[in-house]
Amino acid sequence: MDFRERLFDLRHQAGLSQEELANLLGVTRQAVQKWEAGTSHPDMDNLVSLADYFKVSLDYLVTGREPSPLPASTIVNNYNYPNPWHFEYKSKHTLFGLPLVHVNCGHGIHWARGIVAIGDIATGVVAMGGIAVGLVSLGALSLGLLLALGALSVGIIAIGAAAIGLMALGAMAFGIMTLGALSIGVYSAGGAVIASKVAIGGAAASRLLAIGIDADGAQTFLLPLEGLDLEAAKAAIDAACQGAPGFVPWLLKLFLFAEMS
Repeated sequence: MDFRERLFDLRHQAGLSQEELANLLGVTRQAVQKWEAGTSHPDMDNLVSLADYFKVSLDYLVTGREPSPLPASTIVNNYNYPNPWHFEYKSKHTLFGLPLVHVNCGHGIHWARGIVAIGDIATGVVAMGGIAVGLVSLGALSLGLLLALGALSVGIIAIGAAAIGLMALGAMAFGIMTLGALSIGVYSAGGAVIASKVAIGGAAASRLLAIGIDADGAQTFLLPLEGLDLEAAKAAIDAACQGAPGFVPWLLKLFLFAEMS
């Protein structure tokens, strides 16, 4: 079956006369008659109009063949396009089997693993992300073997809104040496402070030494220190911090001076 026969069949199936089809296309009845006789052929615009009206493909109208379906591997859909909200970079150089730098972040949850890792979840020597775990880590939830910075931080040195570590600084700080609005530890300073050895703050409670506006301890110094021997307070801090690293009494004295100013 050639084009003229397909056109004749399609017209008859639609219940149209040659004149009616000509009126739909904006051509003369003689033009349609010549197409069906095979003495002339419609131009591209008329072919498109015919295919659109009869709801068939141009391939079928011209050749009688429907286009072959695309192989499954080449079907185009949104999932074959790279996600515009996702970025990943992985360096070619590695150390201990890990890329030196791995960045993997964007919409969704993406895990970055490298010596330096940046991602929604990041693990590495230096890790930065929503959840970060590493020797040094920075993230909303940060776990660092050495240094952790984040909303919730856990590490040897932890800095965050809530910080837990050997040395912790934050709105809420828990550890050995702590500084925070709420500070709980062995040596602690802040707004409301509870410590086993030294507590310095607005409200301070300690079994050994407490220094504050409201202080409760075996030995207490009330702030402000006007008329009080400052050297005695410094000596009490040194005595209570025996066996602690040198930076501990230094930080406590620094905080005490800040409270006095």
